[in-house]
Amino acid sequence: MEMTVGIHNYVTPRLNTSFKNSCVLRTQLPVGRTLSSCTFKTPSFSHSRRSPLHSFIKCSVSEAEATDTATEKVEFVRRNDIRNIAIVAHVDHGKTTLVDAMLKQAKVFRDNQVVEERIMDSNDLERERGITILSKNTSITYKDTKMNIIDTPGHSDFGGEVERVLNMVEGILLVVDSVEGPMPQTRFVLKKALEFGHAVVVVVNKIDRPSARPEFVINSTFELFIELNASDEQCDFQAVYASGIKGMAGLDPDNLADDLGPLFETIIRCIPGPRVKKDGALQMLVTSTEYDEHKGRIAIGRLHAGILNRGMDVRICTPDDACRFGKVSELFVFEKFSRAPAESVEAGDICAVCGVGDVQIGETIADKADGKPLPTISVEEPTVKMAFSINTSPFVGREGKYVTSRNLRDRLYRELERNLAMKVEDGETADTFLVSGRGTLHLTILIENMRRENYEFMVGPPKVINKKVDDKVLEPYEIATVEVPEEHMGAVVELLGKRRGQMFDMQGVGSEGTTLLKYKIPTRGLLGLRNAILTASRGTAILNTIFDSYGPWAGDMTTRDLGSLVAFEDGTSTSYALASSQERGQLFIKPGVEVYKGQIVGIHQRPGDLALNVCKKKAATNVRSNKEVSVVLDTPLDYSLDDCIEYIQEDELVEVTPKSVRMSKNPKMNKKGR
Repeated sequence: MEMTVGIHNYVTPRLNTSFKNSCVLRTQLPVGRTLSSCTFKTPSFSHSRRSPLHSFIKCSVSEAEATDTATEKVEFVRRNDIRNIAIVAHVDHGKTTLVDAMLKQAKVFRDNQVVEERIMDSNDLERERGITILSKNTSITYKDTKMNIIDTPGHSDFGGEVERVLNMVEGILLVVDSVEGPMPQTRFVLKKALEFGHAVVVVVNKIDRPSARPEFVINSTFELFIELNASDEQCDFQAVYASGIKGMAGLDPDNLADDLGPLFETIIRCIPGPRVKKDGALQMLVTSTEYDEHKGRIAIGRLHAGILNRGMDVRICTPDDACRFGKVSELFVFEKFSRAPAESVEAGDICAVCGVGDVQIGETIADKADGKPLPTISVEEPTVKMAFSINTSPFVGREGKYVTSRNLRDRLYRELERNLAMKVEDGETADTFLVSGRGTLHLTILIENMRRENYEFMVGPPKVINKKVDDKVLEPYEIATVEVPEEHMGAVVELLGKRRGQMFDMQGVGSEGTTLLKYKIPTRGLLGLRNAILTASRGTAILNTIFDSYGPWAGDMTTRDLGSLVAFEDGTSTSYALASSQERGQLFIKPGVEVYKGQIVGIHQRPGDLALNVCKKKAATNVRSNKEVSVVLDTPLDYSLDDCIEYIQEDELVEVTPKSVRMSKNPKMNKKGR
């Protein structure tokens, strides 16, 4: 067999390995590389680990194969007028900013329209925290091709959001920072996309950073593909270099176009259109749900087969073959930045359906006469659990509207309808519920949302979910990466060592004197770690974690050395009492704050708890031998909800109300630490 190899400046489209008679291979090599750094086999095609190749094989097929393909096309049709893509990346690598630029350049907004930054982060909580929490759909049109774009979260705690939307797409844009390269969540989302067999376009974002190192990032990404056992076609990824904030992209890091044109062209060229049964029976997998006050529940998903019409009678199928019937009252497609009403939707497009009020994520909306369910969505198991219970403090009912166990139960079970990675089960008592999630942040976001909806309740400390295999206890382990300046590295390494972390990699990052540490650490050791690492590094360290696997129990560990300062009577705090109390540790409260017996009012400077009277008043006698002495109080610690959940121990609770977050000792636990 004859093979021609030629070197070209531009990366050419996707790889096709099924060739028989002749093959033309064009490949781009990094500067300074020779053809000897690549390995070619015939008829299969493989790369050595040294070189990320971007190749294109043109093939001629025998007549017999052409006949087979024609037979298949009766069953499946490839739509070329649509591209369904998900944008996935590690947190803060610039997904949402890149989507902003794509929307602006596709003329989604008027020239004089005021547009906020990170417009896809529409939730209040997302804007406050600067992170994406929920996956969201939008679409743009480029040269008569409609692109359905799904923006996904970057935190590993919201990995369930990424897993469920991968059913809706044929390809992904893997956004990687031009300095950091692939990070833990990059690995997670890429692994899931490769399992689905999706096409991958790698976008090296923030290429305008002074310490950008694109060649290192591409090589690291290629090695990640190899580690994840990607196929030859998937390893042959196209790389695009971009600056999301400037709205520029190019196929060469030193030669960017003035717009994102090269990125749009690459999406059309490298990501295939949906492969659908156009004339088959209707099938639509529900991958997301929303709620509207007027329209009720809205089911969102991709049409896999057939045509869906407004007013159509449908069958709702579940994986266990239990079916019920419904009717589509309204039908929407995603156009630009909103939902546009549609009379009918063809297979391959992403749409929103109203009228089927009881539909759940993972169910199939199918043809009424000949409906069959699609495989349901599977997500990874949760690793952390917390106990939610009704508020039992003396201040119950002062600020919240929903305070009963029935209110709490209804709200928690309602969360399961759209949050696939979460689990809820009844606790030991009627007013306690065990909620399991992917991580502390996953559960904290739920708590914060409930708080804003006027719920009032208490939560216990996060605990890991262990497994028992062959009478051995296994606990979840995570991969933790810490970016820390060299001068604080010693303190951080000592801290992670105390929490049973095992370092397996250490390397310098860029030219900024920063070191990247990689640890395998029990999930237990991560509880309360974020604040401790920030303290040890004077606020300069960046911690990222991702679930790795279950492993042997690592043994006992202490996550907090100091005890708590506890109020021993109800009342209002006074300056006089706080002046003497602050000598015992750091306080959480200021004068004039109402407290109750058992409330945690500060951090003790020694191990063990200490009961204090923070409501004591100065004796009011008629003899004044000395004039009034001015009291100087330290600024109290301002702990957020996340900080409180990280701080509490086994015998402590966090009281959550719409206006306040307090911590208290658990009255049901007779642990005497004082």
